[in-house]
Amino acid sequence: MKAVEAPVREVVAPPLSNPDTIDFNRLLVQDQLAAISLGPHKEVHAFWLAGMSCDGCSVAVVGATQPSVEMLLHGTIPGVPKIILHHPVLSVEAGENFVREFERAANGDLEAPFVVIFEGSVADESISASTGGYWSGFGVRDVDGVPQPIPTAEWLKSMSEKAAAVIAIGTCATWGGVPAAFGNVTGSMGVMDFLGDDYRSALGLPVVNIPGCSPVGDNFTETVAAVLLFLQGLGPLPEFDELGRPAWLFDETVHRGCTRAGFYEEGTFAQNYGDKECLVEIGCWGPVVQCNINKRGAINHLGGCMNVGAPCIGCTMPNFPDGFAPFYQRPPGTLVSSTTSKTNGFIIRTLRSHTRFFQNRSRNWIAKGHVPSGWGHTREPNVIDKFGHYFYQKLQAMGGKMPGKA
Repeated sequence: MKAVEAPVREVVAPPLSNPDTIDFNRLLVQDQLAAISLGPHKEVHAFWLAGMSCDGCSVAVVGATQPSVEMLLHGTIPGVPKIILHHPVLSVEAGENFVREFERAANGDLEAPFVVIFEGSVADESISASTGGYWSGFGVRDVDGVPQPIPTAEWLKSMSEKAAAVIAIGTCATWGGVPAAFGNVTGSMGVMDFLGDDYRSALGLPVVNIPGCSPVGDNFTETVAAVLLFLQGLGPLPEFDELGRPAWLFDETVHRGCTRAGFYEEGTFAQNYGDKECLVEIGCWGPVVQCNINKRGAINHLGGCMNVGAPCIGCTMPNFPDGFAPFYQRPPGTLVSSTTSKTNGFIIRTLRSHTRFFQNRSRNWIAKGHVPSGWGHTREPNVIDKFGHYFYQKLQAMGGKMPGKA
């Protein structure tokens, strides 16, 4: 679908030379600004469906801050249309009044565009239907005079055909997650598996995937705002990777943004939970898992698994949980990687310690051969230290000049 360019009108404020008319002029300018069209749509409906879910994704999203859910609902982000949220927990309406808007969207009777947000995995309802049951239902319909629940999968199928975008939030909705783990009886799957690789929304988009168990709330709200700007014709289509993840959020591994990555480089690893060093040898999968929680934090830029001492268990990845179990045990790949890191790290750690020893001394202290600290005894470099430092400086200065040298 071709993006629609928003018309722009020049706003000229009246002169503010008369102090008595300042308030009037301000109101006039605000009125003119409000009249500017920032896109073809003033409102967009967001229909939240839940399959095999624990509701953790909903909890994570309401904690988002950049942007917050309130900013999206009130339409206070320039260019982003106001979102009318239909959520089974957060909405004021209930019963038939609540379900009616879902029916209108599925029938194509809404006057505004809408997006479908799916939380939790999609169960195979054909399995339960064979015994007259259902796995996950939403709303009811009359079957031979008896009210019967409507499977959530049916809502997803019918609404996705007319939705401007379908967004899968959380690992259960994106890849299947825990309900789709080995031994499950529900035949659960992700939204992408359910709709198929040929699915395209009314805007021509495949399923947008925002994984995590639970996901970072800001990852979701930021992606929603970016997609809505595209819907308005005010921005390009955000960049997604080959699995439909926002590329700017999931293109790096946890390890690259981890506060403990320096310990891995120097070959020092935690042996017990609570240790400050790298957690790889006690169950952390951070070097291979694509996630930004260490950089962004869990909520309000605070927390994050490794930041608070918890090993990464790979919850954003398609092969979670089966491919990362059992949790909190040394991953098999560390036999090679951590052994190599320990070997290289010993040399790096030794050289850095040597440099730090001499850089912790001022020029005056070096000349006097004494550190006047009353906090504790600071030893002076011995002959071996000076000998090693002399030749190490020569090595460091190859091709350049040492700092502090004339």
